[in-house]
Amino acid sequence: MIAPPSAIQEAIRRLGNNLRTARLRRNLSHAELAAKLGVDRHVIADAESGKLSTSAGVYIGMLWAMNLLPSLAEVADPKNDEEGLALSGLDERERARPGRGPSNAF
Repeated sequence: MIAPPSAIQEAIRRLGNNLRTARLRRNLSHAELAAKLGVDRHVIADAESGKLSTSAGVYIGMLWAMNLLPSLAEVADPKNDEEGLALSGLDERERARPGRGPSNAF
C-alpha cells in the first residue's frame, strides 16, 4: 500500500486529536463513546490516534455522538470553494465525465 501524502496524514491526526479533546471535555471514556456508536472502544482509540484505516463513518459518528455534526456542514461546501468558483465561470457542469474507474494513487 502506498502511503498517502503527509498533508492527509496530518489532517487525520489533527481530526483525531480534536475529537479526543471534545470527548475529554465531555468527560466521556472510550467505552462510553463506543457504546453510543455501537463499536468497540479500540475503534475510538484508533480514530483519535489518526489511524488511516479508520472509516469516515466512525469520525462522523463521533461528531454526531458529541453534538458536533453541524460543524461538518462547512466541509467542502461549494459556496466556500474559492478555487472551484474561480474555475467554474465558463464550463460548469453538474457532474464530471465518466472516468475509467477509481484511481488508488494519492
